[in-house]
Amino acid sequence: MKPASTADLSLFLCIARHLNFSRAAIELGLTPSALSHALRTLETRLDVRLFNRTTRSVALTEAGQRLYERLQPAFRDIADALDDLNSLRDKPSGTLRITAGRAAVEMALLPLVNRFLARYPDVRLEISDNDALVDMVAAGFDAGVRLGERLQADMVSLPIGPYLRSVVVGAPAFFERYPIPRQPHDLRELPCIGHRFPSGVLYRWEFERGGMRLEVDVQGPLVLGDLTLMLRPALEGVGLVYVFEDMVREHLASGRLVQVLADWSHYYPGLYLYYPSRRQVPAALRAFIDFVREDGYRSVSAPDAR
Repeated sequence: MKPASTADLSLFLCIARHLNFSRAAIELGLTPSALSHALRTLETRLDVRLFNRTTRSVALTEAGQRLYERLQPAFRDIADALDDLNSLRDKPSGTLRITAGRAAVEMALLPLVNRFLARYPDVRLEISDNDALVDMVAAGFDAGVRLGERLQADMVSLPIGPYLRSVVVGAPAFFERYPIPRQPHDLRELPCIGHRFPSGVLYRWEFERGGMRLEVDVQGPLVLGDLTLMLRPALEGVGLVYVFEDMVREHLASGRLVQVLADWSHYYPGLYLYYPSRRQVPAALRAFIDFVREDGYRSVSAPDAR
């Protein structure tokens, strides 16, 4: 059996990470057909099938899974070794891959991108907007951005944005047809736009006032899986929405949206940058961590709820 090259194994790892030939081909700069041919050549050389492939899905075989689990940490060690050399450069370089939900991308990452890339022009920043919780290491990401309450215990984390506040808002036209809620439980009688997590769980709206915490199951004509998609139907009066205040600040200032139940809204620690607790942190990630720390988030206590 002719041994497989590191280039062949890198192709295999990329396909295994994405389980999608088109996305893997884009990352590798190949056509899907060329990538498929390279995989067939590797499987022939190893005399074992690594993937089960249909027109609709790609899945690792048992042999492929075992190979992936053995190769992933080995190639990570190689990447760390190269990053160790990278740290000797005047400026960090390479690709920094970050996973984050779309709202986190808009609120925390995009405001930093221009200044970070201007300072480190040799770094290529790749951001994957995905609200699902992913296995960062297995998926090949260097870091992620999530709400602090959703972080895994074995991750190193630091705040990447200011304190957050969730608010209930609706269009003026909505309140021409429906009464203004005075208590969180009043929402059960009003049309609300729901949010379903990628896990399938429907989010229960959370409130706090004077140490009392409530969760409310809301109902309504529309459920979406992305917070950023809720704004248009809310502006059109479809229903009330529960979103981050930063997402609707301009609409509140212009009067296109109106906040209700303001005394039940509270500030809480929000988004965090997190990454695996490895001894060797890639140079591009180290530069990004230091850059985030310069912004000095959480240097003061949370603002009082207004």
